[in-house]
Amino acid sequence: METETLRWFQQVADGMTVTEIADLEMVSQPGVSRALARLERELGTPLLQRSGRVLRPTRAGNEFKKHVDGLLHSLDDGYAAVNELVDPETGTVDVAFQVSLGGWFVPTLIRGFRDAHPRVQFRLRQSDDALGSSFVAGGRVDLEFTARHPGNPDVHWEHLFTQPLALVVPPTHHLAGRTRVSLSDLADEEFVMVRPSWVLRTLTDEICAAAGFTPRVAFECDDLSVVRGFVRAGLGVAVVPAAEPGRRSRSSHAEPLIRLSDEGAHREVGLVWSRSRRLLPSAELFREYVLDTGLRRLGSR
Repeated sequence: METETLRWFQQVADGMTVTEIADLEMVSQPGVSRALARLERELGTPLLQRSGRVLRPTRAGNEFKKHVDGLLHSLDDGYAAVNELVDPETGTVDVAFQVSLGGWFVPTLIRGFRDAHPRVQFRLRQSDDALGSSFVAGGRVDLEFTARHPGNPDVHWEHLFTQPLALVVPPTHHLAGRTRVSLSDLADEEFVMVRPSWVLRTLTDEICAAAGFTPRVAFECDDLSVVRGFVRAGLGVAVVPAAEPGRRSRSSHAEPLIRLSDEGAHREVGLVWSRSRRLLPSAELFREYVLDTGLRRLGSR
């Protein structure tokens, strides 16, 4: 079977006429019809039947088309991969990142990279630090920005920057005007926390223990924005990542972040990629940009 014929069958089954295909491909109408007839002879059954002025797939044609769609999709991915090898400026980079890094860090890096490589596209996937393994390990993404250290030896984790942790309190809280605080001052407070499976929860429990107390957990949430919403409603205090390393949030709607003076009140953010699977050139360009130019511009390394 010829790929060209399979594409013509796919187009007819999707509603195009033989005449439209012939005009689009700049071939003769009889040539398209003969190719489709050869395809039916090879399979030994009719794939298309006339319905008025158009051709519709038979039951066999519908079943065959499902496989043709998958085959041509994979083939097109292969063409795209080869084209990217030839011209890395037209590739697509699959990137995962934790939600807390999606408000400033990842968009800033991508914007800077796209200034120099405007035709490179990105497919984005959000992750959270409650996941047990990296998206990179499963081959679902090329690169991942995360505060988790994957235990998989097939995955490389490269430190990018140290992000301070901060305290967020309700607007009327007695510490609301402070710029710096020790967790020992919060021993009697109720905390709003993420789930125990999160790395941020582990870090919070550890620095509270070092401060001499076990935090009283009033609410557990699965999203940092929900955590902050509960704090804003006066339902407790919370430890969250600072919006940017060494800076306070720029959002006029965000609560002031109070820096923690406790030792260990920070998390390590890194870039993850596979040790065994070679990155295609566009992804490699972005990786090099992140580790060099991007972080220099951000002053994060």
